Order: sequence, then C-alpha cells, then structure tokens
Amino acid sequence: MAYGKDKDGKANAFIGEGSFALGKGDHDVGFRDWNSFLFQWAFSAAAATIVSGSVAERTAFQAYLGYSFFLTAFVYPTVVHWVWDTDGWLSAFKRDDADGNNDKLLKVGMIDFAGSGVVHMVGGFAGLMGAMIVGPRTGRFGADGRPIAMPGHNASLVVLGTFVLWVGWYGFNPGSMLAIVGADSVAVVGRSAVCTTMAAAAGGLTAMFINYFLYHVWDLIAVCNGVLAGLVSITAGCSVVEPYAAILAGIGGAFVIWGSGKLLLKLRIDDPLEAFPMHGMCGVWGVLFVGFFATEGNVKQAYGLAEYGVFYGGSGNLLACQITGVVVIIAWTCTLLGLFFGAFRAIGMLRTSAEEEAAGLDSSKHGGSAYNMEVMSAKN
Repeated sequence: MAYGKDKDGKANAFIGEGSFALGKGDHDVGFRDWNSFLFQWAFSAAAATIVSGSVAERTAFQAYLGYSFFLTAFVYPTVVHWVWDTDGWLSAFKRDDADGNNDKLLKVGMIDFAGSGVVHMVGGFAGLMGAMIVGPRTGRFGADGRPIAMPGHNASLVVLGTFVLWVGWYGFNPGSMLAIVGADSVAVVGRSAVCTTMAAAAGGLTAMFINYFLYHVWDLIAVCNGVLAGLVSITAGCSVVEPYAAILAGIGGAFVIWGSGKLLLKLRIDDPLEAFPMHGMCGVWGVLFVGFFATEGNVKQAYGLAEYGVFYGGSGNLLACQITGVVVIIAWTCTLLGLFFGAFRAIGMLRTSAEEEAAGLDSSKHGGSAYNMEVMSAKN
C-alpha cells in the first residue's frame, strides 16, 4: 500500500500497487529491501499506538484490534505513499515525468522528513475521532461540564517513558535520512539530531514555565508532555531548519499542546494522554513550521530542491504544499476513522460496559488487576 510497485517498477499517485505480502513478483523493487520494511513497520506501529492514548480505559479490546489493523493496513500507508513514495502525488521525492520535467506539486511537494504529518497527524486525528465517538470516561466531567481530575498512577513511569521516547526519536528523526555515507548524509543526520535535541529541551522548559506562571507549580508531567510536544513539532523539519528555529518549534509546540488540551476540555472531549494535542496539533504545527523556517541550503542538501521557507525569501510554494498536506491528511484520517468508530459504536462493539469500566479493563478483560491494591493497603 505504501511503496508497492507494479511489474514495471511504478505505481499510481494515490496508492502502492504491488509487492503485497513482501512478494518480489516480476521486479526487484519495493520491500525486498528487508531493513526498509522493518523501519517502516515500526513507523506504522507508532501511528497506531498514538490512538490508544486517546481512547484508553473505556474502549473494547476488539475495537482496539480493529482500528489498529485498519489504520496500519490502509489509512496510514496510503498517506505514506502520498508523501514519501517516489510516485506519490504530494511527495517531494516524486520522480520527473517521462520528458524529464519536474512533476512535483508546485515544483516542490510536501516536506515531512520524519512524519509530523504522516505519522503523528494521522495517529492524533484518528485518536480525536475515537475519543469523540467513544465518549468520555465515566466521571470525567461533572454535571456542570467541568472536568474532574483523573491523574495517572505513577509519575516515575511517565518520566521513564518520556526518556525512552526521547532516545528513540534519534532513530525516528536522524534515521529517516536512511543513509549515513557521504558528507551530505552525515551533515543531514547530524543536523537532524541536534535540532531534535533543541526542540525537545525547549518544549520541556517552556511547558514548565507555562505551568508555573499559571498555576505556581513546577509540574513534572507537564514538562514530560512539553518534551514530547517539542519532538513532534520538529519531526517534519529537523533536516531543513537551523538549530535556533528548532528551539522556536519546541517553544511553539509547548503552547500548542497546552492550548489544544484546554480546548478539548471545553468541548468535553476526554483524551486521557493528550494524544491529540500532542501528536495531532503539534503535528500540524510541525508541518506548517517547515513552510516558514526551512532554509535554502538545508533543503537543497536534504532534498535537492530549490524551494525554501517564506521567512527566508521563499516563493510560498513550499508553504502552500505544507498547507495542502495538512488539509488532506486531516480530511482522509477523520473521514475514514470516523466511519470506522461510528460503525463499531452502531453494532455495540466500541465501548465496554459501565461495570467493566468501573472494575478496570485489566481485571474485567485481561485476566487480573495490574495493581494488587489489597496488598499495597496492607503494607501501608
């Protein structure tokens, strides 16, 4: 679906068309390159796991299995084809036409180096549709509509998970160069790693100061979310912006996750892990950021293109392609996942019963409680 080619080594502009089930067929292209398959498989898994945070604690396990399959088998790889495949209609890597003319959208295509749009927006907006359709957790909002706090159980694990993700992002972002041989590749990989670090740190610090200014608390969980917001925000542009701009991306990401999180609460949409603000909205911010801050030299080095951000005197074609990418990814993801979650709700397979939710899905569905509260109470 993402990179499959026909027997002539080509595909249409909308979706891949060959190499199914890793089949070689009549040609030697596509995912017979085993390491590329494994790398892309990990990306697809990331898109699916984002959704789980939005629908946690009240969604039936069969719905989780269903959307995971649908998202990773069709919805996500189609977007991958648009943006990353050499035949995709939105791709900055799109091959020239038969006469050798530049056939990219507006002569540049969409730049999304490691997936702010392709991975994070798809996962984030899929999660938004799930959270809206499955409904909030029981007791999340009072009769007057005000949110009731449901804090996580272990801040230490939040911090550990944040650092695991931060370290893993160095495979996610610099690794998306897919090469580290030659001066240009080394420079792009190194710049991507530095920008990733700058954005993550800036996002965490900004979130810390936002929460202290507003609530007079040095909020640990907010810092962790800010770090991840910064990482999502720089994922599209880590190879084409300068380190100072990466700091701005991270700062902006912290404000984006804070503001969009507040908006969800106003709308009474329950997203337990703030997956939509973090991945969906920060993904939008990251994609658009490229259209403003991509530099001429960096774009040429990473993509071989002559277009760049409007803040550096670019024509605006790159920004137009980024906006186009945001719009079509939102429309595609929300339409298909909205239909999916709506269908599962209609047949009664989306949400667990109130009794199962109250008992906890670990106890009611998965063979036993994750936390032996009786033993813990006895020790206390």
